[in-house]
Amino acid sequence: MTSFNHRFDPTSLREYDIRGVVGKTLSGEDAFAIGRVFGSIVKRAGGTKVAVGYDGRLSSPMLEERLVAGLVACGMEVIRIGCGPTPMLYFASYHFAADGAVMVTGSHNPPDYNGFKSMIGKKPFFGADIQKLGQMAAAGDVVEEAQGSSRSVDISEEYVARVLKDYDGGDRKLKVVWDPGNGSGAEITKMLAARLPGTHVVINGEIDGNFPAHHPDPTVAKNLEQIIAEVARQGADLGIAFDGDADRIGVVDNEGHILFGDQLLVVLARDVLKSRPGGTIIADVKASQVLFDEVAKAGGQPLMWKTGHSLIKSKMAETGAPLAGEMSGHIFFADKWYGFDDAPYSAVRLLGIVARMSETLSQVRDAMPKVINTPELRFDCAEDRKFVVVQEVKDRLAADGAKVQDVDGVRVLTDDGWWLLRASNTQAVLVARAEAKSAEGLERLKAGIAKQLEASGLAAPDFSGENAGH
Repeated sequence: MTSFNHRFDPTSLREYDIRGVVGKTLSGEDAFAIGRVFGSIVKRAGGTKVAVGYDGRLSSPMLEERLVAGLVACGMEVIRIGCGPTPMLYFASYHFAADGAVMVTGSHNPPDYNGFKSMIGKKPFFGADIQKLGQMAAAGDVVEEAQGSSRSVDISEEYVARVLKDYDGGDRKLKVVWDPGNGSGAEITKMLAARLPGTHVVINGEIDGNFPAHHPDPTVAKNLEQIIAEVARQGADLGIAFDGDADRIGVVDNEGHILFGDQLLVVLARDVLKSRPGGTIIADVKASQVLFDEVAKAGGQPLMWKTGHSLIKSKMAETGAPLAGEMSGHIFFADKWYGFDDAPYSAVRLLGIVARMSETLSQVRDAMPKVINTPELRFDCAEDRKFVVVQEVKDRLAADGAKVQDVDGVRVLTDDGWWLLRASNTQAVLVARAEAKSAEGLERLKAGIAKQLEASGLAAPDFSGENAGH
């Protein structure tokens, strides 16, 4: 047996990926160990080929190099696609028929973070897989050292061409503002903008791991202020923003209103269901009831599922759903595409829809049923208490005869609307959200959350000034 063994900082082994602060909880040695163990897992499953990519963070080239060294030491053939968006790596994995894929990315975390997202075969590598990787590293449970190989390929042309193949716009020439947020999707964004019909303006289009303009997380309204101002200045039809590794999308309409993940999914689902009538459309438990109702109205089968991109991908494969999405901006197309979350691809599909519409995107948004809701409320709860609290709440609600959906935490349905309480899979926090048809109803729902939390010895989250109508 080889003398290899390695211990990771336990905080870095997360539910969906491996992530930490570079130089503190994540190092080049960790990257090598990930390659050495992941390569062993692939080899034992009969695989020989792994695709690797990295994002625009300052630490990513170093981590990618060490990761590749670990994979090569397992005898793997490593295909290095270089710096680009996470979905381009997923695409490369299909394109080269790789047996596994690893992306070095800190996603939308602060600049000093980085991490690794993986897939094995065509499936996400997460949860118990990640914990097992940690155990194997500590035990030195790896294949004998063997000399593999690595080669660098530029797949950006093939990726962009394949994404553009599914553009299906009409005669309307759009004016679009793009903001890749200085993330790893910046070069791809410029390539798409140059080849799509219409007029395209790209801001923050240089890859810069310092993220000088704003943090690359399009779910936070503050990070969209720049693109909203640019849409107004240009008189654009819409604006499209990506997160740091371009697997999540943010959209603003022609009036500068944000289309939240569930509203965007309504627009996309109506279109997909025209060619896939009766199709299952999946959304996470944080999505508005409006989405589930609108999917049903459009002839689809709405399915509420657990939050988490790996969990959604697995459910899509199981149900054959053509489309899925999360409030966080992960959009998954299996209609004409591969079923993974891909923001550039989702953007191109959205532009096709808007270019075929007679009305503006803001008119479509305005026509959706009106509800008022809180944003996602995240508040601290000890790691060993978070799931226990949710179970206590579930038990009390059951005793009260409440109407509850418990696919992920508890989603409580009342005459006013609904409220949600779930434990985060990745942090020591609880997540709450509420949605009602009226302001008074929202207050009653918030009181319901507060009452349950207090019964479990927790203070209510800060609801003040949080009402965001959408």
